[in-house]
Amino acid sequence: MTRVPLVDPLAVPVVGVDDQLPALRASQLTADAIRARLRDSREWPAEIAGDAGYGAAAPTAAAVLVPLVQRASGLQVLLTQRTDHLRDHAGQISFPGGRSEAADKDAADTALREAEEEVGLPRSKVEIIGTLAPYHTITRFVVTPVVALVTPPFELKLDPFEVAEAFEVPLAFLMTPAHHRRHQLELDGRRRQFLSMPWDAPLEGGAGRHYFIWGATAAMLRNLYSVLGR
Repeated sequence: MTRVPLVDPLAVPVVGVDDQLPALRASQLTADAIRARLRDSREWPAEIAGDAGYGAAAPTAAAVLVPLVQRASGLQVLLTQRTDHLRDHAGQISFPGGRSEAADKDAADTALREAEEEVGLPRSKVEIIGTLAPYHTITRFVVTPVVALVTPPFELKLDPFEVAEAFEVPLAFLMTPAHHRRHQLELDGRRRQFLSMPWDAPLEGGAGRHYFIWGATAAMLRNLYSVLGR
């Protein structure tokens, strides 16, 4: 398979911010509201479908868990930062997930298995509430995002080979398009765009940790925004 040249996403120019779009209301971001929206049986189209047709190799099926943690302050999205030595998407911020295996019954089973393996999230704490349209990555994965509610308390146990860190971001922040930035670059002779959603985590003492959420993860979050905002 042809490897895609690596780029430094932080160095790619920002060409726009989607602040013309409305933020989702608090009433749209409750567990009950999201469960009801995803219960709808229609096929929700992806606003950002990804890179279908890029390259000649056959795509690989995969799934990720989009874990919405039910905190007293509101829903939080559990994300991971991948370790730097991995072959695919090294160092990037992602959802727990990976390629489907023959023993997996469906995309939800893949997502739950991978979340257990990567961050030790127990299945007993997870309620699957729906899926989003598949996303095609530039590395030739067809990824099904599986949306789930997660009930605390739980204790994560990270796989140190795959996961450098796990952290939570308020869903309300990610569902506010004023935080969605558009980047543009030329790659392999093609003009490409990607989204980023930079997040500065508050820490005690006033020193925040900066997380650069971009690429497939940001695109799938934008697709979630599009479904919840319809």
